[in-house]
Parts: sequence; C-alpha cells; structure tokens
Amino acid sequence: MSTRPAHHAPTNPSFTEEDLTRLAGARSFARGRGYLSDVAELSATDDRITATVYGTEPYHVVLRPACPRLTGSCDCPYGQDGHFCKHCVAVGLTALDQWDDLPRLSAETTRRAQTLDEWLDSLDRDQLRDLLREQLATDPDLHRRLELRAAAAGSDTPAVRAQIRRLLDTRPFEQYGVVDRRDAAGYAAQLTEAALAIRALATTELDVEAVTLAESAISAIGEAAERIDDSDGDLSYAAEEMAQVHLEACRRLRPDPVRTATWLAAHLLGDWSHLPELDPAEYRDILGEPGWAELRRLAREAHRSHPSGWTERYVLESVLKADGSVDELVAALSADLEPNGSTHLTIALELDRAGRRDEAATWAERGLAETEGTPPRDRRLVEFLAHHYEQAGRPTDLVRVRRDDFHTLRTLDTYRSLRTACRAADCWSVERPRALDLLRTDALEDQINCRPHTGPVLIEALLDDGDAEAAWEAAPSVPTTPAQWVRLADAVRDRHPADALPIYLRAITPLQQQTGHPAYERMTELLLSARACHRARGTEAEFTRYLADLRAHQKRKRNLLRMLDEHGL
Repeated sequence: MSTRPAHHAPTNPSFTEEDLTRLAGARSFARGRGYLSDVAELSATDDRITATVYGTEPYHVVLRPACPRLTGSCDCPYGQDGHFCKHCVAVGLTALDQWDDLPRLSAETTRRAQTLDEWLDSLDRDQLRDLLREQLATDPDLHRRLELRAAAAGSDTPAVRAQIRRLLDTRPFEQYGVVDRRDAAGYAAQLTEAALAIRALATTELDVEAVTLAESAISAIGEAAERIDDSDGDLSYAAEEMAQVHLEACRRLRPDPVRTATWLAAHLLGDWSHLPELDPAEYRDILGEPGWAELRRLAREAHRSHPSGWTERYVLESVLKADGSVDELVAALSADLEPNGSTHLTIALELDRAGRRDEAATWAERGLAETEGTPPRDRRLVEFLAHHYEQAGRPTDLVRVRRDDFHTLRTLDTYRSLRTACRAADCWSVERPRALDLLRTDALEDQINCRPHTGPVLIEALLDDGDAEAAWEAAPSVPTTPAQWVRLADAVRDRHPADALPIYLRAITPLQQQTGHPAYERMTELLLSARACHRARGTEAEFTRYLADLRAHQKRKRNLLRMLDEHGL
C-alpha cells in the first residue's frame, strides 16, 4: 500500500498583516477583510497554504509563505493577471488568525489523500485499466502524455521527435509574442513531459537520437526564456530537469566526444547559456581526452577573440578549473581583475585548493590593498585572509585585518570579529575604547545629519559586550530605535524596573491594532515583562487594571486571549 508523507504547518508564520497590506495594496486589503467568512477548506503544508474563497464563484487560493518573501496566486480574473488579490488577503488573514488550528486541518487533508491512495491500492489490474481508460476518454492532455510515454517506451523515435517539437513550441502559450507568468507553468509542464519522454527513449534503445533531442530541447528552452515571465521559477526547474536528462543520455549512449564538445561550447558561449546552466566538469568523463581537448581549445579561442567578455571568461575559467590547470587559470584571471577584489579571491581560493597557501595569502593581501576604499569590497576576501592568519598562528596580522575591516565597515559583525581577534591577542582592553569612539561618532553624525538608520551600532555593540549600563546611559543621546529600547529595557529591567516599564507599554500599543500569531506572541512577551516591572515596584494592582482593560478591548481576538490565558495573564 502506498503512503503519502505527512504534511505539517510551519510552527510560526513567516508573514504578517503588514506583508499582506504591502502586497495587495490598501484597497484590496480592505476588501479582503469582507471575505473572511467566505474562506473554507483551509489547509497548510511545509511550503504552502491553500483554501477556497466562495465569492461570486469558488476561487482557489495558494499562498507560499516561504522566505525570502510571501507570494500568492488565485484563479479569479484579477489574480490570473498576476495580482495579489482580495481573496489572497482573506486567506492570509484567516491563516494568521487560525494558525494554531492549521495542523489539525492539514492532518484532515492528509487523511483524505491517504483514503484515496488506499482505495486505488485496493483495485485490481483490470479495474485500474478501466479507470484509466475512462479518464483518457475525457482528458485529452492525459491522453497525449501517455501516448508520448508509450512511443518512447516502444522506441518510436519519429513519433517522439514530432511530439517533442510540439511540446517545445511556445506559440500556444503566447500573447503578443510573450508568455506571461500565469501561462509559464503550463509551458514548463510540457517541458517536463518532454524530458521524461527523452529519458525513456534513452533507456529503451541505444540510439543517440535521445542525446540530439535533448540538445535541441535545451537550445529551444534557452531561446524561449527570453520571452517567458519566469517569476515563479517553473521554467528554470524544467530546464534543470532537461539538462539532467541530457547528461544521463550522454553517459548511457556515449555520443561522439568531439561533436558533443562542439555542441557544449556553443551552448556555454551562446546568447542563452544561462538557461539551463551546464557545468563543463560534469562532462569531463563523457568527453574523454579528444572531446575535452576540443572543448579547451574552443574556450581558449573564444577568450582570445573577446578577452573582456564575461561569458568567454567564465567558460574558460570553468574549463581550466575542471582541468586542474592552476597556473594557466591564475594567468587568465589576473589579466582582468575586478575592482571589488572578487577575482583576487578566486585566485586565492584556487591556489589554496592546490595546497599553495602562501601564494594564496599573498593574492588575498594584494586584493585587500588594491580594493582599499573601493566599495563594495568582496567580504569573502577579508574572511579568507582572516582564516589564513588564524590557522597560521599569526594573531597580530589577524588583529590588523579585523581592525582595518572594522574601520572600513562599522557593523556589529565586524565589531564582534575585531573583539574575538583582539581577545585572542590579549589587546581588547586597548582596542575596545577606540572602536567604541568610532561607533559613538557614527551615531552622533547620524543624528546631526538625519540619516536613515536601523539604530546605532554603538547600542548593539555595548549590549553584545554585556555592558548594559553603558548602553542604557548612551541611548538617550543617540537615535535609538524602539526595538533597541525594548532590548535595553530587557537588559536593565531588574535594576531599573520603573524606567523599563514605560518602554514596554509603548511597544504594546501598536500591537493592539494587529492580528496574527506573531503579533499575539510579541504582545504576550511584552506583557510578561511589564508584569515583572510592576512586581518589582510593588504595583501589581495597577498592572491588573491595565490588563483587564486591554483584554476588554481585544475580546474578539480569541487566539490572543487563549495565549494570554496560557501564560497566566
């Protein structure tokens, strides 16, 4: 009996009500609130939330809350145009309000799917065949897909070739010469179908036709990518699958190595080489010595003809890396050094992999010297050299690199790295006052010049040092953010409860206008902190009155009240 993997809703949502407002706009967000009672069949898995919204007609919504950003789709007319519609808003708000119930709803969805699997497992061969034929009679897309599978399994190469040409054609999906986002998934599904057919052809007959079909498909994908909106990444996934099919077919069928090298070079150096991306190193064994020599020749020739070309340089680098030709690679790279130090880093890494660590360090040091004052410097160059000095037992040089880096980019991370290096070299007591003076100057300049800021690094550094009192004393004189004030209150609450209390109360106020699990959780944390302040001051009766008033105003938020009850609030 087949089983489906269990799906679970994420522990905490990775989006907020503000995210929904930003994506939908104020008007659609407001209209979405009117559809909350029309949301049904809500469910969630690890990567998506689904529901049906019964508006003018049933509309199916899919939200993908995964990082880096929330996305949503709906099959209503407005949603099909690529907008985050009012139905998406309604589902998002419902999910935030019912987050604690999503695991139960998801389990019910999984149970229904498992029931279907069990029923299918109970059917015998004839019953399954009858069921499939019934579906084929009413589903032309399924009929076409299985027809192609049958042709591939039977090694009917002409039929497979004709079908694949049709599957690669973007014209049925085009409007005014382009394929928009809502149709890109359909075209990508056809590409996946073509890839499966080519894979089947390669495993049923030792015929290099499967290789040439995959090559034609890859070329067609690259050309089509220029007129397809691949915002959701469907085309990229399908292209990667086709690239894998080509690699598998080459390994199995062993086509002519020189011809394959010529095709590979043409793809890598072509206008559409970014999709799909092919790694020359993966073809090294397939090409053998004759094919690899031809690929190396073509890469060098292209670079000589156009030495400033990014594509030509990248292809030559890839081939030389796979070839292990370190000196030749260094010579090629050093002919055109990037001003941010990234090329210096690449050379250092290749020399380091070859065991030539002193030469690697020399290139990294050169990179730092030649990119001084040239923003933005490649941060990995600093980390490479710092790691080298640490491994080589050179603490003085390590402190120098970390100090120079901190002077160039004064952040909490560079401050921490400087502190770690100085403590290892036993010089932090000397270095720390200088570093804090620089951060204090930065904070004052931000305040004078009204620069946009996320809060002075000075406060973060002092808190990170465990020097809460110094941070508390410095905060009033620099542009400290509300979030930093809360962290300061947390750090000094035991010693200054009367001062910390108003900070917590100010932070609670805007949360009372929000919904969703993250807002409720944060409000609960702040209320617990406020209660601790009242207890330290002996004013618990005052907190009791405040909490009763807050609960009265928030009485419609059942999940919030349940959370407060669980924490004894």
